[in-house]
Amino acid sequence: MHGTNLSRWTMSYFVVALSALLLGEILMAAGYGFPSVPIRAPETLVLVHVVAIGWLSLLLCGALFQFVPVLIARPLYSDSLPLPTLLFIVAGLAGLVLGFLQRAGMIEAGVSPLPYAAASLTIGFSLALWNFGRTLCTVRPLTLPASFVAVALVCLAATVTLGVAFSLVLGLNIRHGALLKIAGQGLPLHLIAGIGGWLTFSAIGVSYRLLAMFMLSPECEGRRTQAVLWLGTTALAIAILGGLATLLFDKGVHLALLAGGVLGFAAVVLYGMDVLHLYRARKRRVIELNSQMAALALVSLAVAVVMVVVLIGLGQLSEQIGAVVFLLVFGWLSGLGLSQLYKIVAFLTWLECYGPVLGKTATPRVQDLVDETRARKWFVLYYLSVWAATAFLLAPYLLGFRLAVAAMIVATLGLTVHLARSRLLSQVSAQSGLPEGTRRPHLLVSIARPS
Repeated sequence: MHGTNLSRWTMSYFVVALSALLLGEILMAAGYGFPSVPIRAPETLVLVHVVAIGWLSLLLCGALFQFVPVLIARPLYSDSLPLPTLLFIVAGLAGLVLGFLQRAGMIEAGVSPLPYAAASLTIGFSLALWNFGRTLCTVRPLTLPASFVAVALVCLAATVTLGVAFSLVLGLNIRHGALLKIAGQGLPLHLIAGIGGWLTFSAIGVSYRLLAMFMLSPECEGRRTQAVLWLGTTALAIAILGGLATLLFDKGVHLALLAGGVLGFAAVVLYGMDVLHLYRARKRRVIELNSQMAALALVSLAVAVVMVVVLIGLGQLSEQIGAVVFLLVFGWLSGLGLSQLYKIVAFLTWLECYGPVLGKTATPRVQDLVDETRARKWFVLYYLSVWAATAFLLAPYLLGFRLAVAAMIVATLGLTVHLARSRLLSQVSAQSGLPEGTRRPHLLVSIARPS
């Protein structure tokens, strides 16, 4: 990546995203939202959107603004759009939260902010889609990791579209037949498009590239990886488009979800085999902490898939879907995000600070910007807490769940401190100071561009 322009606002995305993660964890530990109230309750909707949009979506957008150009070896279409994108998404999320709080009776009734929130989110994500889309369109054919991202972007558009339909019914009280059907029965499609399509497909595509890059493994470009792409894409198309069609024609979505689920299961199994190959074929003998912890995220994904199969066999999937989603969101997606964020922040900081003087003076290694020994305990605490919280959801044991989430907060705070220290070069400065010609990076903005 040396010589690649740094995305100016990626660090701002990461800071806002981590703040949203901590807010979501604090809400759960305080007993706000699921499982203290039903999944469809307004309080739960506050929690879900803070995590899904504020944490995971902003984390992915920030990462993709930096790494989509890396995936295709082309510059980002616009370096100026990420800031308004961030502002519109944050404003839209704030409006969503206010709208759900209004529906929960916590603020005075009046004009619903939900339609305005939906408009702001639509603008924000449309700017992101335009930027990513124009960037990807400069290359034919797309690399496999970039193809995963392209499919994920289509799913993001579907997620936003379904969300707008919900907001029109809930916020403007529109009673159009199709919109009512979507608002009444389309929640599973919204979740699949968001978690299964936008978030998971992006994570898979980026993980193929990052794991190979950080472990010095050969790229996965064979038939198995292509099968993951096509099986996963077909599964999403059947579940989302097929589910929407059957819903609108009053046929129910269960058959489409089942067919998509079978193909999705096959895609996840093949993806797991690919990742196992990346670890086994690596040239880096000692696996760094970020790749070690990414393995635990993949374990969480595997456990979640097994849980789905077992719960279907027991006829309890609908009753325990909250536990499955929790493990997917916090064990798989958040675990993978935090593990890669630990390396990405150090890597981008190193490029920004030392890239311009590389070869001209002595510079530290990327690993010198982090303290893996001290950070390891926070990752271990995070994963153990997530797994314990999942078990307490299955039990169910509400107090145990809240205590486990409280431990997640402690772990997340510990990791956030390590990320900040890495960004501010605290570890390097304490050892040897800054070489001549370098300067300490800003916490929120990347200023320098490596030559």
